[in-house]
Amino acid sequence: MPSANEPLSRPSSPATVQHYHQVRSLTEELAAPLGPEDQTAQSMPDVSPTKWHRAHTTWFFETFLLPEQDGYEAFHPAFSYLFNSYYEGVGARHARAERGVVTRPSCDEVSAYRRHVDEAMAQLLETVVPERPDLASLVELGLHHEQQHQELLLMDIKHVFSRSILHPAYRVGVDRPLGVVPDLEWIDFEPGLALVGQPVGGSFSFDNETPRHRSYVGAFELANRPVTAGEWLAFIGDGGYHDPGIWLSDGWATIVDRQWSAPLYWESRDGEWWMHTLTGFRPVDPSEPVCHVSYYEADAFARWAGARLPTEAEWETAIGSQPPGDHDDNQLHRGLFHPTVAPPVAPRRLVQMIGDVWEWTQSPYAAYPGFTPAPGAVGEYNGKFMVNQMVLRGGCCVTPRGHVRPTYRNFFPPDARWAFAGLRLARDGDGVR
Repeated sequence: MPSANEPLSRPSSPATVQHYHQVRSLTEELAAPLGPEDQTAQSMPDVSPTKWHRAHTTWFFETFLLPEQDGYEAFHPAFSYLFNSYYEGVGARHARAERGVVTRPSCDEVSAYRRHVDEAMAQLLETVVPERPDLASLVELGLHHEQQHQELLLMDIKHVFSRSILHPAYRVGVDRPLGVVPDLEWIDFEPGLALVGQPVGGSFSFDNETPRHRSYVGAFELANRPVTAGEWLAFIGDGGYHDPGIWLSDGWATIVDRQWSAPLYWESRDGEWWMHTLTGFRPVDPSEPVCHVSYYEADAFARWAGARLPTEAEWETAIGSQPPGDHDDNQLHRGLFHPTVAPPVAPRRLVQMIGDVWEWTQSPYAAYPGFTPAPGAVGEYNGKFMVNQMVLRGGCCVTPRGHVRPTYRNFFPPDARWAFAGLRLARDGDGVR
């Protein structure tokens, strides 16, 4: 693991041995501070053990690519069952909620599994992939899949550590940037037809980001920065968690049933709010973007604030209006592992659109017009989850750099809180409110 101030590894060009090993090495780098006990724990059904993430991302390459390598022998016949996630097309799998009871293989054996597959993949990348564009695309998918699991690894170990009264830190010695929260400014956007989604022939994208299509977007306004923890404290102080009038019915039932009164990882101590972070247990910093809130909470806050959540078409329209690179902020490569205060904001500029916190939108996760899943098991990657989930945009503080883009569609159920999720306010434009 690098020092607290040293940037984490960055990927280079796709479908090369170098890029493959850069991405794969970062997974091991992220797992390095964790002992075998840490890597086996599963704190809830949605959380997967670190050891499982390391093995599953390896299983992907072994299952979908290495059959193309003459003479390849699987590392262990049982691993195809243990480390399949949800691909019905490639066979049975171990139950997700019981991944934490799999004490064997050991972490060392998972390391050996990764080395075994990486050696075979290096040969495949040098000999077969250059002549097979279809395999090059599949390698790139596998690497972005691994980057997704790098983020999940950190999300999940944060939840595991939060269940301990010791509040163990994943990483210590991280200096948090300090600053003053910029005033909230509403940036207006004219109505019109917007192009949404990744264009054909563009950079890598998942299938759910396509096809690119036109969508009418009415006049709207978007906040220049995400909602802060300080603003959330005002919501709590004003009784936001006790006012059924601002909550969706299912959201109200959820917070009553689960007795939510603050974001996940917040804890009241002697009248002061503290929170569990990957870098230690500390007081809530009002200047930081609020994090670990569900869609239900984000929607209720927006109503309380006299606003709403943006649609994903509005969000994509807004980021497309900004100068390139003007919104690339706090991601995994900075090594902060937590959202941080917004930088100074120039007039009519949006900040923290990429990084810091995933931003809930009011858009249900559904197929774009004309969407067709890829044939075979790989087609199960995104399409079959297009129900009962909401879209988030923008990446977060533990998203690997180079993985997220303005068209990227993340998705979670509306009650999920362990992701690094926050919100940015929107409202209807002039003449609509």
